[in-house]
Amino acid sequence: MFKFIKQKLANIAQERELTSETTDLNPTISKREYKGSFVLGSLSFGHVLIHWFQQLWPVLIPSIKSGLGLSNVEIGTLTSVRQFAAGPLLAIPSGLLADLYRRRTAIILASAFVAFGLSHFLLAKVPNFFWMVPCVAFLGVGTALWHPASMGTLSRRFPDRRGTALAIHGVGASIGDTIAPIAIGFLLLSVSWRGLLEFHLLPALLIALVLWVGLTPVYRNQAGEETKPTFRSYWNDVKDLMSSHVVLAIIAVNVLTGMARLTTMTFLPIYIQDDLAYSAFGLGFFWALLHIMGAISQPVMGYLSDKFGRKAVLLPALILYGLLYLALAIAEPGAQLITVIVALGIFFYALVNVTQATIMDVATDQIQSSTMGITGVFTQFLSLPAPILAGYLVNNYGTESSFIFAGVVTLIAALVLFMIHVPRSNRPTPKILG
Repeated sequence: MFKFIKQKLANIAQERELTSETTDLNPTISKREYKGSFVLGSLSFGHVLIHWFQQLWPVLIPSIKSGLGLSNVEIGTLTSVRQFAAGPLLAIPSGLLADLYRRRTAIILASAFVAFGLSHFLLAKVPNFFWMVPCVAFLGVGTALWHPASMGTLSRRFPDRRGTALAIHGVGASIGDTIAPIAIGFLLLSVSWRGLLEFHLLPALLIALVLWVGLTPVYRNQAGEETKPTFRSYWNDVKDLMSSHVVLAIIAVNVLTGMARLTTMTFLPIYIQDDLAYSAFGLGFFWALLHIMGAISQPVMGYLSDKFGRKAVLLPALILYGLLYLALAIAEPGAQLITVIVALGIFFYALVNVTQATIMDVATDQIQSSTMGITGVFTQFLSLPAPILAGYLVNNYGTESSFIFAGVVTLIAALVLFMIHVPRSNRPTPKILG
């Protein structure tokens, strides 16, 4: 690990030296590199905040369940509704919007936070399961707006280092996923879940304003250098993408791993707080453990997939990932449980970036944002029944059965990937982004 970091620092120093030598000869290059770093930094930091909001739901699940007297199946249904809004319902429209209106990307990104603030505020007011369904669906709008726009931007700006750029963006998610559960769990010791949700409205609106003001000039200037695609050419590129056997196989992998992840996000909090009798703060601690390793593993896996190929990273990772889910079902509380959850965190979100980079490698430039939506429709829609099915398993066989289910479907995903050929892209050896 230290060798890896040392090599990256050397690459950064070398790039800065080369940049300083060429600034006088070609100031446009230096300006473009600065813009690239600014965009990458802004979107990665924004991703930290996006995942703060996304972590509100899983950490609050036990409190909401007990507060409203919901069953396991009802909780599983709400998680599926949330994913449906973030995926099948809005994935294609949000991706199309981001690709066809790149000059307005800053507005799209800001709107994601407006949606998060309003949806959580409304969720705090619901009296029962019936009214919770539309409010939980609204929670998915912010996720649907942010990810196609931000990841499409990075994929186009860093085509030779796509895996690395998406991974750095993913580090923001890991940081948010690590900090938020601990902070939210701590706040729940003294604040009700309704009060906590209401509080998030004002910060969300302020963040939206900052993003809109800060990023509008960047996207407006960038869009002047690009040609807006026609709908016919856009549709032809979409059809070509969906005819690729690599894309279809990766969608299958995403469906299966998405089923495992959704199941875990729904029932691991219940297992920790209800079955093992940890406090809300204890739940936040364990939930943070699940995400903290992603801050390290995501850039490493992204870089390695750029250098050695996507499949070389994905296949062994999927096998280990599936085995760790199975281990979660038998881990004893304490050191064993902590070890397994930390190890799971290496893959929990890092694999998403590598599979997405694999699909973006196949896609043309003008549908980069839409790849999130196009593949997300299938991935999210087909994985939606998983929490509901897991809810029935939990009712009949205990919470541990949900982790066994997650492990089995993840190992099936590894088998699917094993059976296909994923070609290496003809790109130069990637450099670390500076």
